[in-house]
Amino acid sequence: MAQGDKSKYTDKQIRKAEHIAESYESRGVPEKQAEARAWATVNKDDGGGKKPGGSGRGRATGHPAAHRGGETGGKASASRTAEQRSASAKKAAATRKRNAEAARHAS
Repeated sequence: MAQGDKSKYTDKQIRKAEHIAESYESRGVPEKQAEARAWATVNKDDGGGKKPGGSGRGRATGHPAAHRGGETGGKASASRTAEQRSASAKKAAATRKRNAEAARHAS
């Protein structure tokens, strides 16, 4: 398969790459770079094109990068007591209030 040839990618992989590229572009990444990043992400997630060609077959599509965040979330707060979480929430609320006051006085 020639470099840049997308014939071995499934329709799902192509849609995924287009969606990722659009997301990058909406955040100000140039179009060519957004496309390159999108295909790199698809390759990282799926291990390249899935359509069979030559020997071997395509493999099931997993989404490791898309699910990585969910695995790690909540571990820090789960290991703390209710009192510790409450104290942290109160401290955060006080900080937000203090920052809002500072912003109000600055304008």
